[in-house]
This record gives sequence, structure tokens and C-alpha cells, in this order.
Amino acid sequence: MEAVITNQLLENAISYEQYLGLLSGLLMEEKTTGENQSEAMLNYARMNDKRMKKWTKIGKLSPETQERLLNITSPLTLLVITEGWCGDAAQNLPFIYKMTQLNPLLEMKVILRDEHPEVIDQFLTDGGRSIPKVIAVNPEDLTILGDWGPRPTVIQNEFLENKKTQERTSDEFAVYLHLWYAQDKGITLQNEFLAKLGLWNKKQQSLPVQAD
Repeated sequence: MEAVITNQLLENAISYEQYLGLLSGLLMEEKTTGENQSEAMLNYARMNDKRMKKWTKIGKLSPETQERLLNITSPLTLLVITEGWCGDAAQNLPFIYKMTQLNPLLEMKVILRDEHPEVIDQFLTDGGRSIPKVIAVNPEDLTILGDWGPRPTVIQNEFLENKKTQERTSDEFAVYLHLWYAQDKGITLQNEFLAKLGLWNKKQQSLPVQAD
């Protein structure tokens, strides 16, 4: 597999704050990120802009999350693949951002899916370019430690089950999905992400020591 996570890619990636600013600026021009500039995508992006700003402002990390994040002792880069129209990204990224803000060893970088097909194509979900995807990278040697996404496992399983049964239409499931996020308040994501961080940290500790 060709290495797609390079130092140049990480250097050109933007911060979460820059991503929020990029989306807000595009919306002022009646645009969104990505190749699809339809009115539907613009409407999704407008809703997501509000969701991200809301959760960034009022979202809370649990005491357990805060305590366990401080146990991360090795630098870790979280490379996020997203787009402004992605509802799951808007619900989850603010909490991941808050986690990185609590421990300076964690760094969150953002790239856009449609600008980097070579990256997302190595992190497909059931053959699709589902986002968001969070790729854990050891910054010292760019080893990929794992990935997460596009949504917490419990609701992803419901999504896949509904895809088979068609019990709800796509629009009905979208309403159900965002109601679930609103009621969950990021707790399921935090618990799942902490488990991932623990695994990634263990992998880091088993990596060969780099010579000076």
C-alpha cells in the first residue's frame, strides 16, 4: 500500500478552528466544501455549521474522559477527513476537538475528502467513502495506528440494519439519527474514542525507537 499520509499532507492540513472558518466563509458566498454544490448540500452545510458551533460551545467532556485523556503520554496526530455537508462530522468533530484541547500531546488536523481521494480510498467503509474518518498517526514516523468513523458503533449498526430492512426511509433515519445525537450529547463517542485512544497509545509504545 502506497503511503498517502505524508509530512507534506499533514503540514497542509488545517486546524479545526480553520475548518470552521472555511465553512462559514464559504456559506457567506452561498457555497460549501466538496464537488457537489447543490442547494441540498448547501442546506446540509448550513445546518452543520450551526451544529458544530453549538457543540463546540456547549458540549461537555465527562469527568472520566477528562481524567483518561491526561493519561495519554505520547504525541498523537488525529487526521480528520470530512466535508461541510456531512451531518455525522458536525455531531462528532466538536467533541474530538475538545478532547485534543485537553491534552497538548493530541493534535487534530483536517483535510477535505473530495480534495484527497487518494487518502479516503485507503480508509473506505464497506467500500464507500463514508465520512468523517479519523486516522491516528504517530507523528514521529507517520505510522498509521488505526482509524475511527464514520459514527459511533451503536448507531452505525442501526444504520446498517435499517439499510437492510428499509424500516425507515433515508429522510426518516436522518431525523432519528440526529435526535439520537442530541440526546446522547457526545457520551457514546467519548467512551468509544477513549477505547480507541488506549489501543493507539499501546501500539505507539510497541513501535521501534527512532534513532536520533
